[in-house]
Amino acid sequence: MESLKINKINKTVGGTIQITGSKSESNRLLVLQQFYPNLKIENVSNSDDSKLMQKALASSLNEINIGHAGTAMRFLTSYFSVKENSVIVLTGSHRMKNRPIKILVDALRDLGSEIEYLEKEGYPPLKITGKKLDKDFVEIEGNVSSQYISSLLLIAPTLYNGLRLKFKGEVTSVPYIKMTLTLLAELGVELSWDDDSILIQPKPIINNKTVVVESDWSSASYYYSLVSLSPNSEVKLSSYKQNSLQGDSVLAKIYENLGVETTFGVNSITLKNTGNLNPSKLMNLNLIGAPDIAQTVVVTCFGLGIECYLTGLHTLKIKETDRLVALKNEIEKLGGVVLITNETLNLKSTTKINENISIATYDDHRMAMAFAPLAIKVSIYIEEPNVVSKSYPDFWEDFEQITS
Repeated sequence: MESLKINKINKTVGGTIQITGSKSESNRLLVLQQFYPNLKIENVSNSDDSKLMQKALASSLNEINIGHAGTAMRFLTSYFSVKENSVIVLTGSHRMKNRPIKILVDALRDLGSEIEYLEKEGYPPLKITGKKLDKDFVEIEGNVSSQYISSLLLIAPTLYNGLRLKFKGEVTSVPYIKMTLTLLAELGVELSWDDDSILIQPKPIINNKTVVVESDWSSASYYYSLVSLSPNSEVKLSSYKQNSLQGDSVLAKIYENLGVETTFGVNSITLKNTGNLNPSKLMNLNLIGAPDIAQTVVVTCFGLGIECYLTGLHTLKIKETDRLVALKNEIEKLGGVVLITNETLNLKSTTKINENISIATYDDHRMAMAFAPLAIKVSIYIEEPNVVSKSYPDFWEDFEQITS
């Protein structure tokens, strides 16, 4: 088993880093580009997920394997459903075959899609026969993964009558749905979101359009953690916007309570350690709109020796791994105490961190990157460090640049 040792960092963290484009924005735009070939995309993510998406969309094979890429599985299920005269088997890794997709498949079938399960009912692999869909109404639970909802929204403008998507119950992952809708609106798609329904008008063609992808806020989270844990540190990151489409941009507000000040420049942010901690603000922090930063926030709090209680984490159980269990396992190896339910995590405050612990990453890129900043406090080992390529292939080079 490959392992990376990160020796305890004995210097003030500082430097400037250019972070790759947002995986979330890139993957949405790559699908839309298939429908609208005169759409040009700049600063596309260099993550494994986005490369897999590009490869799958360009493939002439009848079977496409997307590995661990959950976004690709969800978005491509809808995409191939409307790709007329195609028959595709969409499969993935062993973990992917155990990640549920029934809610999305049911919604697509309600629209007239032809999709079969080839192994286990409700899970990939899928056999998808592409066809023209003429139905224009579907209902879906509001508290499901935003990727199911965005997957439907991405094909909506290509449907002959557009789409009315009605939510049953409260909608949870609002920021990622808004990201999809904003990108559609940028392309000139007419849409509205009123109460429990989103209405998308058909849009067969668009004018020539160039969209520049903002850098990934999830990737920025690991530098927020580093700066929080490193007194007097300062790091500049680009390319970022103050009015971001990404839910994870809430980092700037959350990390104010963890001693990090964010200053917005022209397409950049500067993170500065202030040392001003406000732990009470972390005692009922709802991350329903930004679950991907939960691991980072928990590890930062552990490194600072402060308690946190996070809610809205139910989607973490069906990510690359069960992230709640993974966090509990690894932090307890380090000497922490973590209590979890299906949707909450309570980290107790502790003053001691065990040294030279080997952190298992569970085929999960965010486990590797979230734990790396603890090297400010102790030497640490990261197992299977190359897992970071899923979202941020240059992470270790960038991390070393500002810490050595």
